Amino acid sequence: MDRLSLTFSALADPTRRAILARLSSGAASVNEIAAPFSMSLPAISKHLKVLERAQLIARGKEAQWRPCELKAEPLREADAWIEQYRQMWEERFDRLDAYLMELQAKSAEGKVAPGAPSTKPAVAKRAKTTKTKKRKP
Repeated sequence: MDRLSLTFSALADPTRRAILARLSSGAASVNEIAAPFSMSLPAISKHLKVLERAQLIARGKEAQWRPCELKAEPLREADAWIEQYRQMWEERFDRLDAYLMELQAKSAEGKVAPGAPSTKPAVAKRAKTTKTKKRKP
């Protein structure tokens, strides 16, 4: 699996996102990371392994203490990938906004562009119903 896919896969879980949020304020031990969660240490360790595999965290060794720390590079790569799409959607929304403003201006002048939706409220048409006569037994 490529690195971007690993990053998004790791970020898909809210517990792992919370762990990353905690590590954004500095390195922490597994016990410190696990404290706010109501899950076992082995479960937290599994989450940490997923984050480590995605290279979102690094585990150090300092005697008995194994601090975990955030590694930002995969997040920068994900942000750059998302940024491409954000720009595209902003451009599309800007064009839509310009078109809607043009329609409003024409509507205010009393001229609606051909094929443009009417600004008049739609009137619901009643469906014709046929009455059925009840037969007497």
